[in-house]
Amino acid sequence: MIMEGRRTFSLLLAIVATFAIAPLIAIVYYTFVQDGHFDVSQISRMFDNDRLWRTLGNSLLLGVFVILGTTILALPMAFIRTKTSLHKYGWLDIILTIPFMTPPYIGSMGWILFMQNNGFLQQLVPGTAWLSDAFFSLFGMVMVMSLHLFPFLYLMLKNTLLRINGSFLDAALIFGRSSLRNWLQVILPLLVSSYVLGVLLIFIKTLAEFGTPATFGSRIGFQVFTTEIHSYLSRWPVDIRMATSLSLFLLSVCLVVWYFQNLIGRKFTYSVLSGKTPAVREIKDKWYIKFGSWFYVGIVLLLAIGIPYFSIIVTSLQKVRGDGLSAGNFSFASYQALFTSGSAGLAAFLNSIVFSIVTAVITAIIGFFIALYVKKGETKKQQMLDFFSLMPNIIPGIVFVVGLIMFWNAPWLPATIYNTKTMVVVTYCVLFLPYSVQYTKSTFSQLDQSIFQSAAIFGRNSWDMYRYIFIPLLMQGILAGMMMTFIISMRELVAGLLILPPSVETGATFIYSQFEQGNVGLGMAVAVITVAMTVVFMFLLDWLQKRGGHVGA
Repeated sequence: MIMEGRRTFSLLLAIVATFAIAPLIAIVYYTFVQDGHFDVSQISRMFDNDRLWRTLGNSLLLGVFVILGTTILALPMAFIRTKTSLHKYGWLDIILTIPFMTPPYIGSMGWILFMQNNGFLQQLVPGTAWLSDAFFSLFGMVMVMSLHLFPFLYLMLKNTLLRINGSFLDAALIFGRSSLRNWLQVILPLLVSSYVLGVLLIFIKTLAEFGTPATFGSRIGFQVFTTEIHSYLSRWPVDIRMATSLSLFLLSVCLVVWYFQNLIGRKFTYSVLSGKTPAVREIKDKWYIKFGSWFYVGIVLLLAIGIPYFSIIVTSLQKVRGDGLSAGNFSFASYQALFTSGSAGLAAFLNSIVFSIVTAVITAIIGFFIALYVKKGETKKQQMLDFFSLMPNIIPGIVFVVGLIMFWNAPWLPATIYNTKTMVVVTYCVLFLPYSVQYTKSTFSQLDQSIFQSAAIFGRNSWDMYRYIFIPLLMQGILAGMMMTFIISMRELVAGLLILPPSVETGATFIYSQFEQGNVGLGMAVAVITVAMTVVFMFLLDWLQKRGGHVGA
């Protein structure tokens, strides 16, 4: 049969171990081994550092507040999209996922340009200067991160609400009490498990986030784990052991949260599909419900998309920033400078495209074979390979980046790829392999076993089976994984800041450096093009998934 046997498992495990396990081992080694001897003094040094506890407190506080912020945004949105007449507007889901797909540092830059002193808000509404001080605080940082992450929680809650149907709602009606009590005693308890799983993932994502803390947090002096690790590696004197120690600490916190997330998932997940097909009914809202629903959706879209996108687009078109929003102060000069042959911005943008395409192809090939081996994860070997391949999804990217730097700088290696472009591609492959594995696995799980039995009876060699059966049937999932990998690779910031060779930049590092140096127009032009590419690929991804579902049916 396909992708079975000890040799196949050993080969795939060796690839995944090199990608996902070796960096983590390197972090543990450099934390606990000093000059060839076991040494725990670094751990004592880390715990004696007051900055550790301040950073830990900041990270946990930020995580809790972002959970609160995403709940305020996502919960009402999920109810509006499932229980009001707005449920029929499917295009809203694509629009609502744009903030999540927008690189967080670009969203932060948009808000900073809008709210800073003499920013766009003060130019549009003079007399709002007092809002600037209130915004550049922990409140503003929580708001920006919540607006970026709420689509993740919204989609989880919305899908659960859609599945709670049939006999559950009939039982609630027969229960015979008020609609409010039916909601409180039937619907909300069934929603709790999805909500808890979602907010724990939001918490991990907040701890792992680098872009917003680096751009917004640095302005208000709010350090978190990711920025603290970056500062130990990027400022003089470089303190590698402290960086690995903090990485190990952050890794431990994320694994503990992930453990509780799995525990809750196993203990408190309920079956909400009753087997009864829900009757299709027309929802007729009263005027004030319809008005309130559209008003809420409009406000959320204005804050999550309108303001940051307005800021980056207008900034990219301004001739002189000091002249503000005055007539005649707009041109395409930044775009012309960007697309001038030999410009640094164009070189950085093309580097991003090349790195992203190569990463998408490599991860698609590896993900394809891992998905074929893992199948439904029925054996211990399959479960182990599946877990290792998905580890980068639960561990902060900066931890893997630090581990890869340590691993490829090991003195016993006969050769190293550190400080080369190959290192960039390898790092991207490590970080984004889970997307290819997940998308291909998802498509594979929809195939009936009779297809494989027919292929075996067909009696051709293995190559023909792959060529004529597996690759065509899994192509939809493979392409979806490649698109997602390409999108995420184009926006990657922290890996670029730490492992790019000298004189090499990507689009993300170019945007970041231009923003930090005050040459905002050119950086925002690259940001606009990056975001536009992301939106186009999102629509292509949605079309591909719908087409795949139609064919599969």
